[in-house]
Amino acid sequence: MTKIGFIGLGIMGLPMSKNLLKAGYELVVHDVNREPVQELVAAGAQEAFSPQEVAQESAVIITMLPDSPDVELVALGPDGLAKGVSAGDIFVDMSTIAPSVAVRVAEALAQKGVRCLDAPVSGGDVGAVNASLSIMVGGDTATFDEVYPMFEALGQTVTLCGPNGAGQTVKACNQIQVALNFAGMAEALVLGAKAGVDPAIIVQVLSGGYAQSRVMDVRGPRAIRGDFQPGFKSRFHFKDLNIILKTGLDYGVPLPVTGLVHELFAAMLAAGRGDLGVEGGQALGGRPQGFS
Repeated sequence: MTKIGFIGLGIMGLPMSKNLLKAGYELVVHDVNREPVQELVAAGAQEAFSPQEVAQESAVIITMLPDSPDVELVALGPDGLAKGVSAGDIFVDMSTIAPSVAVRVAEALAQKGVRCLDAPVSGGDVGAVNASLSIMVGGDTATFDEVYPMFEALGQTVTLCGPNGAGQTVKACNQIQVALNFAGMAEALVLGAKAGVDPAIIVQVLSGGYAQSRVMDVRGPRAIRGDFQPGFKSRFHFKDLNIILKTGLDYGVPLPVTGLVHELFAAMLAAGRGDLGVEGGQALGGRPQGFS
């Protein structure tokens, strides 16, 4: 099978890498954190010590990194992928970054004969562990078709959204809806709990009607328990909201409700809650005294 390089082994990247190993792919891995690298090496992966080395050892390179500057550095930096790629290689960035950066990186690597896909995901750590992610892809059809079996090892819903940058644009749309759902759920639970209603009853009722959402289904019960361990850290969703507002400016699209939720997230980070799950801050409702 195709040898895959994987860079970025955090909350999402580590379980995704494990699923590729389970699917039978040879894997070359790299991360600044040694612990997940050692875990994957023990499971059969090969270690690389720079993005350049990953590219030299792999025909397909996947990145799962925190932000746009990280992707640019790994792809185009001094010891980046561009130094080690060969014509015909495929670069798949599964991070969530600005659409404009995805296009810029794809254009730069295309000059070396590398085909690129932007393929951000939705589904959080649960989706990464269970290989049930939703994957939104930007790029050409032929490259998408070639990589599709690898995507199947990682997710259940895989959609080609358009040319390079389109995957990131759809992910931005996804993050708008998710952020608003979190804010709405938090306010609903706080209001109900302060009025003396059992939050579990609120989740049960809202999940059975028009207010039902994936956010409510997955995170509602955890919020009630006060379990704010991150499936996706709040500071990363804040980063996504910054990308969204910048993209809105690029296209002349006003996003007033997104702007409001962006400020709630800013307050959450200012309160030192950036490493909690998105629902885990008082700016978005928090855990009121009435929660059990």
